[in-house]
Amino acid sequence: MQGLTTCLWFDTSAEEAANFYTSVFDDGKITHVARYGSAGPRPDGSVMTVDFHVGGHDFVALNGGPEFTFNEAMSIQVNCDTQDEVDRYWAQLSEGGEEGPCGWLKDKYGVSWQIIPTLLNRLVTDPDQEKAQRAMAAMLQMGKIDSAKLQAAFDGD
Repeated sequence: MQGLTTCLWFDTSAEEAANFYTSVFDDGKITHVARYGSAGPRPDGSVMTVDFHVGGHDFVALNGGPEFTFNEAMSIQVNCDTQDEVDRYWAQLSEGGEEGPCGWLKDKYGVSWQIIPTLLNRLVTDPDQEKAQRAMAAMLQMGKIDSAKLQAAFDGD
């Protein structure tokens, strides 16, 4: 198996979006740009696809036209080891977009992201259901996830 690549369909902003995403992630890089030719369906020479790599994952950004748009049924989850990472990704990816509940946001291109501290999964799956449910209840009240507040809720503080 050659692996999986996520394709993101844009109207006309594939290259701009790929440049943005590769600037957000430390390992971000554009690996290939393909252009439409005379056969179309878009203007000859315009960007068709941009292959890029971020967060250890390969993506293709496609300028496919206005027929399809993003929605929350698909999101990209960013697992963060520290609150500083949560804060950084949240700030960069939500700029010009929409902040949502429970660690979700939409970026300025309409792509949905979940910015999640790895601590969250450990707390809400803890065998002590009382503690786990306190952490879950706290998370449900948040936009951007705050690890210290999650831990405090879990601890009963």
